[in-house]
Amino acid sequence: MTDRAFALRGPKLRKVLALLALRANEDVNIDVMAHELWGENQPATAVMTVRTHIYHLRKWFAALPVAQDRKPRIASQPYGYRLEIPEECVDATAFRLLCAHGSGLLGAGRLDAAAEIFGRALALWRGPVLADVRHGAVIEQLAAELGGLRERAIEHRLEADLDRGRHRDVVEELRVLVAAQPFNEWRHAQLIRALHASGRRAEALGAYQSLRTLLNRELGVEPSGDVQRLRSEILRGVA
Repeated sequence: MTDRAFALRGPKLRKVLALLALRANEDVNIDVMAHELWGENQPATAVMTVRTHIYHLRKWFAALPVAQDRKPRIASQPYGYRLEIPEECVDATAFRLLCAHGSGLLGAGRLDAAAEIFGRALALWRGPVLADVRHGAVIEQLAAELGGLRERAIEHRLEADLDRGRHRDVVEELRVLVAAQPFNEWRHAQLIRALHASGRRAEALGAYQSLRTLLNRELGVEPSGDVQRLRSEILRGVA
């Protein structure tokens, strides 16, 4: 909203803002806010304290040097509050919207456009969700949901890249992703697929064998039927 940073002091005040921002333009029940701040050990003054935090946030918003039509405001609702703010001003909201748009493009077979949109969505990530805010139960759940959406966005972008023939471009990224989540068979399958399509048949079969060894050793199972079929296709020179 501005090139100048305006720090908000107070861990609980930051929590309230974080919760409202993660659910921007939605009603947030005051009991949900209290649960985020104190969990099951809420003081008798919980509701009044939340209202005090809202009062201070409104004063903080009023002091922000941004155009009036883009200035956030907190609207009172019958059982809570709602942060009203342009969608593009909150990264979490913008990310969700871009992912939904990208999924629509991918479903329509518009691979170049889908890859570009998912790339824009993922570029909004600069680290863990609200790394400078201590998570309570509510924010932890919302952060986990965003993290899951990020994982799907990565996979959708890779799917678009692979389907448009950019196999060599994604091999190293897939290696990193496989190392980060070694039991994610989808990622292994895409790495095997990308290696084979890049003309690296032996490496593709080696990647399959590495997955098989891992699953046998750690879980006592074989790769899924889809991954086994991919190996068979490589051996037959089909994939």
